[in-house]
Amino acid sequence: MARLLMVAARDGGSDPDTNIKLQYAMEKARSVNMPAENVDRAIKKGAGELEGVRLESTIFEGYGPNGVAIMVEVLTDNRNRTTPEIRKIFDARGGSLGSANSVSWMFERKGLITIPAAKASEDEIIGVALDVGADDASLAGDIFEIISSPDQMENIKKSLIAKGFTPQSAEITFIPKNYISLNKDAGQKIMGLLEALEDQDDVQNVYANFDIIE
Repeated sequence: MARLLMVAARDGGSDPDTNIKLQYAMEKARSVNMPAENVDRAIKKGAGELEGVRLESTIFEGYGPNGVAIMVEVLTDNRNRTTPEIRKIFDARGGSLGSANSVSWMFERKGLITIPAAKASEDEIIGVALDVGADDASLAGDIFEIISSPDQMENIKKSLIAKGFTPQSAEITFIPKNYISLNKDAGQKIMGLLEALEDQDDVQNVYANFDIIE
């Protein structure tokens, strides 16, 4: 969370009223009960108001077993250290690290808002979401997923709140254009790779284009 706040403040300044990226980072920090003083310190570090490590945000792209496309968002203070570590994880789990833009064309940058399914009926939430400008809305397990263009996400979130629906989360994410269907064994292999990537200290988010057949 501290790294996420620092990069958001570095890129857009320390005022969340004028920095939408920082607003989302602060919401994430609150969702995991990050102490307010830690939030404030991370923002000041990122904005250059305190001395601190300079972090770089970057995206690694590659393939996992069965040709699954993977994108890895990273925040690092030493790319020369992080790159071989990410490559080693791919290699050890049957994948391969690719070059820039090798798989990003398979994903779309989208806003993703989630609302607990217990808060509304499927017809109600989907109807409202589409009315306020969402691209799509669907039930996924015990949550509703509302997808929008990144620049419309904040307006849609405010409209949903005004209509009485409280989002569980709201973030800018990568959504696959198409999915590869995997059986249980293949699914376990790709999940092992994704979990190993997520355990790497510099990794913030991992995205992949697969579904596991029940």
